Amino acid sequence: MILIVVKWPVKPELADSWPEKVREFTDAVRAEPGNLFFEWSRGVDDPDEWTLVEGFRDDEAGKVHVASDHFRKAIAEMPDYVSDTPKIIYVEAPDVSGFGPMAEVQPRG
Repeated sequence: MILIVVKWPVKPELADSWPEKVREFTDAVRAEPGNLFFEWSRGVDDPDEWTLVEGFRDDEAGKVHVASDHFRKAIAEMPDYVSDTPKIIYVEAPDVSGFGPMAEVQPRG
């Protein structure tokens, strides 16, 4: 599995409308056969920062993703939406297919 986390510093005037601004891109990525998850979260300490957590089945799925028209379109548009360069973590995790249960926390009764 490929795990990617990107911190997006969004221009303040666009931060509230960010989910709608990236809706088409988000929907297209989630429809990719090799996509496991693609989730946006808004920063608690900085409401102008959005964090994207995305997972892809394997290297081939990642290659398909970055070669897609919707990826290229988003990458061409995103410089107009950010206030600074996004920060990224990219990790390849073998033999992982997504989220599993957390052992330390279980619902009570």
